[in-house]
Amino acid sequence: MIARRQQVALALTALLTAGAACQAEGHAPSAGHPAPSAAGRGFTLVASGDVLPHSSIIDRARSDAGGTGYDFRPMLAGIQPVVSRADLALCHMETVYGANGDYTGYPTFKSPPQVAKALATTGYDGCSTASNHSLDDGADGIRRTLDALDRAGVRHAGTARAEVEARTVTVLRADRAQVAHLSYTYDTNGFPLPQGQPWAVNLIDEKRIVADARAARKAGADVVVVSVHWGTEWQDTPDERQLSLARALTAARTGQRPDIDLILGTHAHVPQAYEKVNGTWVVYGMGDQIAGATYNHEGAQDPRGNQSTLGRFTFAPPERKGQRWRVTKAEFVPQLFDVDAGRVVNLNEALATGADVRAVRDRIRTVVLSRGAAQDGLAMGR
Repeated sequence: MIARRQQVALALTALLTAGAACQAEGHAPSAGHPAPSAAGRGFTLVASGDVLPHSSIIDRARSDAGGTGYDFRPMLAGIQPVVSRADLALCHMETVYGANGDYTGYPTFKSPPQVAKALATTGYDGCSTASNHSLDDGADGIRRTLDALDRAGVRHAGTARAEVEARTVTVLRADRAQVAHLSYTYDTNGFPLPQGQPWAVNLIDEKRIVADARAARKAGADVVVVSVHWGTEWQDTPDERQLSLARALTAARTGQRPDIDLILGTHAHVPQAYEKVNGTWVVYGMGDQIAGATYNHEGAQDPRGNQSTLGRFTFAPPERKGQRWRVTKAEFVPQLFDVDAGRVVNLNEALATGADVRAVRDRIRTVVLSRGAAQDGLAMGR
C-alpha cells in the first residue's frame, strides 16, 4: 500500500461545450510524492464535505498556531491517515480567503489562507470551490483563494480568476487514470457575478454540466467526477431538485458509456444519503467536515451540523478500451467535528479507542443507507 499517493496534475484547456477540443499540459511529480504505480491496478478516491471556518474555527486555528498566525493542520490530523492513503483526495472549500488579518465568519466568510496549507498537509489533491459563498468577497475573494490553493499545490475547480481558467477542465492523475473534476453551485446568496466576469463561478445547469463532462471525456478523461453544491439546508433527505438532477446527470450517455462517473454533493450542513442511480454512485450530501457550532432554521444549535461522511470509492480499469472505469468498492467513513476540541474525529477509530460516540455514528449510518445503498454494496469503512 502506498503510504502517500501521488497525483500528477494535468490541465486540459478547452471551451466547456460539447465536442470542444482540449490541450493537455503535464506537470512533474511534486517533491515527496511517489510517482503513480506502473501496475495500473486501479485507484482509490476519497472525498469529504464542506470546509466552513466560522469565527470560532478561525480562533481555534490561531490558538493552535500559538497566537501568531493560523494553523488548521491539527484540526484535520484525525482524518489524515484515511485521506493520505488514497490515490486521489478531494475536498470542498466552501469559503473564500481574506488577507492581512481581515478574516470573518458567518454570514460573509473570509477565511485565513493557511487553510490551503492544512488541506495539502492532510493529503488533499484538489477541492471544489463553487458554493453559495464563492462571491462573499467578490472577484478578489476568488483570486486570493485560488492563489493560496495554487501555492499549496492543491488543485481547484468551480471558480476562476480569468476566462481562460474558467474554460479549463481540472484533471488529476490517479495511478494511470486521468480524473476530471467539475464543480457547480446552485446560487451565490444573491451576490451578482462580477461585472464582465460571467464565468467567475460555475452555476448548476444540467445541459452545461453534461456538455462539460463530454468535453472532458473527449479530451481524454478516464473518469469524470462532478461536485454539486445543492440541496435544502438541515434536511437529511435529498430534495426533489437533487433527485431529479441526479437522475438526469447519471442518465446522460455517449454511446454506451455514462458521461459522469461519480457525483459528490455538499451544502446541506448535514449528512445525506448515498445512492446508486442509473448505475452511478451519487452522494447527495457529505455534511460539514469543519464548522463551528451551527444553528438551524429554528435558531437552535444543531449537532448534525458537525456530522459528516468521507466517501471512498475504488475504481478498476475497464476490461476493454472505451468502457467505463468501474467502482468495485464503495465505502463511507463517518466523521464528527468536535467543536470543543476543535478536531475532526473519525468515529470508527474513536469507537475503537473506547470513546462514547456510537449513537452519533449509528445515526449517520442510518441516514447514509436510507435510500438502499447497502443493497448496492455500500459499506462503512474506517
